[in-house]
Amino acid sequence: MNRRNWISRVSGLMAVSSLPILPFGSAKAAKPFPLSKSKPEWKGLLPADAYRVLFEEGTEPAGSSALNAEKRAGTFICAACNLPLFDSAHKYESGTGWPSFWQPLEAAIGTSTDFKLVFPRTEYHCSRCGGHQGHVFNDGPKPTGKRYCNNGVALKFALKGEQLPALRT
Repeated sequence: MNRRNWISRVSGLMAVSSLPILPFGSAKAAKPFPLSKSKPEWKGLLPADAYRVLFEEGTEPAGSSALNAEKRAGTFICAACNLPLFDSAHKYESGTGWPSFWQPLEAAIGTSTDFKLVFPRTEYHCSRCGGHQGHVFNDGPKPTGKRYCNNGVALKFALKGEQLPALRT
């Protein structure tokens, strides 16, 4: 390693170390979501693994979701509030072990900056209930170049032609 590389790496580490560390690891919007429930209410409505991902911003193990292999036509919806988030036509195999999409449905998600791994990442969440879905990366396929890497436990799947579940109130 030459001096220039060393200086560049040290400067990069110094820049990363000066980033703000936010409570709970993300900078979600302070405004309330259209569907607002307390954490105990959500905890009573959801399986423990879904609650941990959706409202404690956890991550399920790679390859653990049956939805990663789901290839039928339909809609992927928020496991907490039933808001449609992704059309199956926008799903692709990313090789990451998590369901991945190159485009969400219009107005279905919101984003915030996540500093859990020290460097900033773009976290996305359901625009209706605020439930954490995953992170978006710039290494996806055309036409968007985006990879919405989703926790399968944060989703439910509805087959095309079947009625979508009612939005949770």
